[in-house]
Amino acid sequence: MTPGHGIPKLMVVGAHAGDGEVMAGPLVAQHAADGGTATLLHLTLGERGHPSLPGAEYGPQKREEAQAAAAALGADVRILDYRDGELAASLEAKHAVAQIIAAEQPDVVITHGPGSFHRDHAACHEIVSEAVFYAGLADLWPGRPRHIVQAVYFAENWEDKRDFAADLYIDTSRGHATWLQALRCYELFRGGLSTFPYVRYYEALAVVRGAESGTDYAKAFSVPPEARRTVVPGLLGEIPLQVTTGSSIIAHDRDTQGSRASGPPGDVPLT
Repeated sequence: MTPGHGIPKLMVVGAHAGDGEVMAGPLVAQHAADGGTATLLHLTLGERGHPSLPGAEYGPQKREEAQAAAAALGADVRILDYRDGELAASLEAKHAVAQIIAAEQPDVVITHGPGSFHRDHAACHEIVSEAVFYAGLADLWPGRPRHIVQAVYFAENWEDKRDFAADLYIDTSRGHATWLQALRCYELFRGGLSTFPYVRYYEALAVVRGAESGTDYAKAFSVPPEARRTVVPGLLGEIPLQVTTGSSIIAHDRDTQGSRASGPPGDVPLT
């Protein structure tokens, strides 16, 4: 936890600079605004994504854009030097990310889900999933800290949609405007480099997930299958796993910040 605050430390790991921002940027923005610590970790720059510039020229531009976007969101940023399009789920890469996790000590790690058609995204998922395990081993790197991550969430990404299940909704209404401004740090998201409408897509997705969860804007996350369990001592207290219905979403009052009051799917671990 962040010293003196009791706020979870957040780390978002993306295959390319820009992935983490579209997947969890509004959450990062409002988490930082609430006094939390957030780190964006990019495994590659995504330097081969420009239609005309070679990677040697576009890479430095992406590095500057990633640093500017992180600053706009209020996050720290770390960038590894793996090559765009060649990211491999090697033991070396898993150990490299594990050492960063052990050093940064995030409570929550967000990354790509398992169902991606993009090879770098799929590799990132495997790297991070196993790095979380390696980071918790006591004797892997003698003299270095170990760290147990409390939760791993898989973010929603248009290239990672296969078998995605929205297990967790987090209201990101307060971070939405800051997130949109941060995206503009990237030429890719300002338009002109790709025919895919990134900002329109992810903003529309935030509206849809907000409508589904009773907020203005939200991000949805999947969790590992082993995390999909709820244990209760009985049914004498609050009823667990309450059914989400149309009336349960729309029939409650607005709060003072303009976002609908907390409704399904229940408590969330990050603000």
